[in-house]
Amino acid sequence: MPEPLPLAAVKQMLAEEAALRPLPREALLAQQHAELFARLTVDQTNTLIAELKKFPFVDTPLAIKIADMLPQYPEEIRLLFAKERMVLEEAQIVQLLDVVAQHK
Repeated sequence: MPEPLPLAAVKQMLAEEAALRPLPREALLAQQHAELFARLTVDQTNTLIAELKKFPFVDTPLAIKIADMLPQYPEEIRLLFAKERMVLEEAQIVQLLDVVAQHK
Protein backbone atom coordinates (compact mmCIF):
# COMPACT_ATOMS: atom_id res chain seq x y z
CA MET A 1 0.00 0.00 0.00
CA PRO A 2 1.41 3.43 -0.86
CA GLU A 3 2.29 5.78 1.95
CA PRO A 4 -0.35 8.46 2.57
CA LEU A 5 0.59 12.04 1.73
CA PRO A 6 -0.67 15.22 3.35
CA LEU A 7 -2.86 17.40 1.17
CA ALA A 8 -0.30 20.22 1.31
CA ALA A 9 2.34 17.92 -0.21
CA VAL A 10 -0.07 16.86 -2.96
CA LYS A 11 -0.81 20.52 -3.67
CA GLN A 12 2.90 21.29 -3.99
CA MET A 13 3.61 18.25 -6.18
CA LEU A 14 0.76 19.06 -8.54
CA ALA A 15 1.82 22.70 -8.79
CA GLU A 16 5.38 21.65 -9.67
CA GLU A 17 4.12 19.18 -12.26
CA ALA A 18 1.72 21.74 -13.75
CA ALA A 19 4.67 24.09 -14.28
CA LEU A 20 6.38 21.42 -16.38
CA ARG A 21 3.52 20.17 -18.52
CA PRO A 22 -0.25 20.32 -18.97
CA LEU A 23 -2.01 18.15 -16.41
CA PRO A 24 -4.69 15.61 -17.34
CA ARG A 25 -8.25 16.33 -16.25
CA GLU A 26 -8.08 14.12 -13.14
CA ALA A 27 -4.90 15.82 -11.97
CA LEU A 28 -6.47 19.24 -12.54
CA LEU A 29 -9.44 18.25 -10.39
CA ALA A 30 -7.09 16.97 -7.69
CA GLN A 31 -5.13 20.23 -7.89
CA GLN A 32 -8.30 22.29 -7.52
CA HIS A 33 -9.31 20.20 -4.50
CA ALA A 34 -5.88 20.60 -2.92
CA GLU A 35 -5.87 24.36 -3.56
CA LEU A 36 -9.27 24.67 -1.92
CA PHE A 37 -8.70 22.52 1.17
CA ALA A 38 -4.96 22.63 1.99
CA ARG A 39 -4.74 25.36 4.61
CA LEU A 40 -1.14 24.91 5.76
CA THR A 41 2.18 24.88 3.95
CA VAL A 42 4.15 21.67 3.57
CA ASP A 43 6.56 22.68 6.34
CA GLN A 44 3.75 23.60 8.72
CA THR A 45 1.96 20.35 7.93
CA ASN A 46 5.08 18.25 8.51
CA THR A 47 5.71 20.00 11.83
CA LEU A 48 2.13 19.37 12.93
CA ILE A 49 2.31 15.71 11.89
CA ALA A 50 5.55 15.25 13.84
CA GLU A 51 3.97 16.75 16.96
CA LEU A 52 0.83 14.63 16.60
CA LYS A 53 2.89 11.45 16.23
CA LYS A 54 4.39 12.07 19.68
CA PHE A 55 1.08 10.92 21.14
CA PRO A 56 1.13 7.12 21.60
CA PHE A 57 -2.41 6.76 20.25
CA VAL A 58 -1.76 8.63 16.96
CA ASP A 59 -0.12 6.79 14.06
CA THR A 60 1.12 8.37 10.83
CA PRO A 61 -2.04 7.99 8.69
CA LEU A 62 -4.18 9.39 11.49
CA ALA A 63 -1.77 12.28 12.05
CA ILE A 64 -2.00 13.11 8.34
CA LYS A 65 -5.82 13.06 8.47
CA ILE A 66 -5.80 15.38 11.47
CA ALA A 67 -3.29 17.72 9.78
CA ASP A 68 -5.40 17.83 6.60
CA MET A 69 -8.66 18.37 8.43
CA LEU A 70 -7.46 20.74 11.19
CA PRO A 71 -10.34 19.86 13.53
CA GLN A 72 -11.68 22.58 15.80
CA TYR A 73 -14.22 20.66 17.84
CA PRO A 74 -14.06 17.50 19.99
CA GLU A 75 -16.71 15.82 17.82
CA GLU A 76 -14.41 16.01 14.80
CA ILE A 77 -11.62 14.27 16.72
CA ARG A 78 -14.05 11.61 17.97
CA LEU A 79 -15.21 10.94 14.39
CA LEU A 80 -11.66 10.41 13.17
CA PHE A 81 -10.87 8.02 16.01
CA ALA A 82 -14.21 6.19 15.76
CA LYS A 83 -13.15 4.90 12.37
CA GLU A 84 -10.01 3.52 14.02
CA ARG A 85 -12.26 1.96 16.69
CA MET A 86 -10.60 3.97 19.44
CA VAL A 87 -12.32 5.94 22.16
CA LEU A 88 -10.30 8.81 23.58
CA GLU A 89 -10.68 10.41 26.96
CA GLU A 90 -11.69 14.05 27.07
CA ALA A 91 -8.19 15.10 28.19
CA GLN A 92 -6.62 13.40 25.16
CA ILE A 93 -9.04 15.14 22.82
CA VAL A 94 -8.24 18.51 24.41
CA GLN A 95 -4.50 17.84 24.01
CA LEU A 96 -4.94 17.09 20.31
CA LEU A 97 -7.08 20.18 19.77
CA ASP A 98 -4.46 22.31 21.55
CA VAL A 99 -1.69 21.03 19.27
CA VAL A 100 -3.82 21.66 16.17
CA ALA A 101 -4.76 25.15 17.38
CA GLN A 102 -1.08 26.06 17.77
CA HIS A 103 -0.50 25.40 14.06
CA LYS A 104 -3.42 27.24 12.52
